Amino acid sequence: MGAKLFGKYDLDNIEIKDPSLAQVISLKPVRVPHSFGRHAKRRLSKMQVNVVERLVNKLMRGGTGEKTSGKVIRTHGRMQGKKLRAIKAVEEALEIVERETKENPVQVLIRALENSAPREDVTRVSHGGVTYQIAVDISATRRLDLALHNIALAALMGTFNKPKSLARSLANEIIATAKGDVQNSYAIRKRDETERMARSAR
Repeated sequence: MGAKLFGKYDLDNIEIKDPSLAQVISLKPVRVPHSFGRHAKRRLSKMQVNVVERLVNKLMRGGTGEKTSGKVIRTHGRMQGKKLRAIKAVEEALEIVERETKENPVQVLIRALENSAPREDVTRVSHGGVTYQIAVDISATRRLDLALHNIALAALMGTFNKPKSLARSLANEIIATAKGDVQNSYAIRKRDETERMARSAR
């Protein structure tokens, strides 16, 4: 039996139903999700980084810098490089998820990632001087990246200029996405939007 995440959550019995994501989600037993950038310089080595740490890394961003859902989110660097602060926020969010769902919060997070990972996307192709978009299947690594990106972005948007804490906003997004709640889950709406664009570009 491996180390428990934050000394509380068992990672040995987590079930990943999506066979594509199962190849790239790492549930390597860690007590604290901090690998100190050991995998940063090796290609595709992020697949060896625990998925909770990858969520932590996605939270350390400077906002969107562009209009998203009708507003520009700029955190002015307040989370960039603040890994311990991001880890604390994720730990608090997992505690909220466990309290509200009565389940292992890492299992709930995995379910949320499965529900929010798009299967198709569009890419630009230039042929004879004409540029157009075509639908393409997405690799497993990009599916996971997009799911983590959208969940983290939803958490930042949920707490931006609001009294709600980052941990509470992240917990709400994880729970809503795991339930498949389209109304309250930004990540699922982004998945549907991406797949809808791909269908129209076929």
